[in-house]
Amino acid sequence: MEQEINSPFRYAGGKFYARKLIIEHIPQHTYYLEPFAGGASIFFAKDKVNENLLNDIDEDLINCLAIIRDHPSQLIERLKDEQATKERHTYYKNEYKPKTKLDRAVRWFYVNRTSYSGIMKMQNCYWGYGEKYSMRPENWPRNIFRTSTKLQGVKLTSFDFEKVIEEAPNNSFLFIDPPYFNADQGKFYAHAFAKDDHSRLSKILNKHKNRVKFLLTYDDSSEVRELYGWTHAMYEKTWNYTINRTDDQKNGTNKKGTRHKGHELFIVNYDSEKQRSFFSTPSFVHKILKEA
Repeated sequence: MEQEINSPFRYAGGKFYARKLIIEHIPQHTYYLEPFAGGASIFFAKDKVNENLLNDIDEDLINCLAIIRDHPSQLIERLKDEQATKERHTYYKNEYKPKTKLDRAVRWFYVNRTSYSGIMKMQNCYWGYGEKYSMRPENWPRNIFRTSTKLQGVKLTSFDFEKVIEEAPNNSFLFIDPPYFNADQGKFYAHAFAKDDHSRLSKILNKHKNRVKFLLTYDDSSEVRELYGWTHAMYEKTWNYTINRTDDQKNGTNKKGTRHKGHELFIVNYDSEKQRSFFSTPSFVHKILKEA
């Protein structure tokens, strides 16, 4: 079994805190695919299989992953003298003009590691580094090298999700983590996900439901339940997570990180209760729908 590692990125809406809950539902597979990779927390937490594909419509994100995979030493060399400061964050965000793919990766990595919650839509991308909880620049090389090792042999693409699902090989397993149906996406993501996109996603998955397996995570809403009424099962899941703030975000107070509770639907087209032996008595699972 491989060592579990964290995503190299901070990412709004990422599944870092739900990793164990998600992995417990993943079936055996030899081809793994994420149409909405984002921070790819699940890929980095689980064991690699024979074939792996990470896709995201954000070309800068995928470019950064590709540079980490193929040229980790060059990226580390460019970042080795950096300090995490608000001034450097402002420089990379507003003034730095990348000319090469390596330049783009340097900018994306630095801004991502020093922005609040990993929000990468530049209009809402604010300084958010804190010495007590953020990864320090001196630890970035180790992070990049171990990420590069995990990414070896992994295919990276930046296509619309429909193309990726349409071309997924038979018997693939897809972990699908789209933007929330009711999220204010304009604040968080460089590429918005419209209501029509949610409908497209449901239709393409329904089309291929008999040749691939998928685990889909969504906000629990009547619209989502209606869109996926055709699936095998839905599970309500909850988990705890903490949002930490930098000193200047606390406005001079001594408030610690705020604890929150995540709540989502895990939607599957297979009998995930049989994937792990302890599924017979999990206290955190409430099954709300299952069709024969």
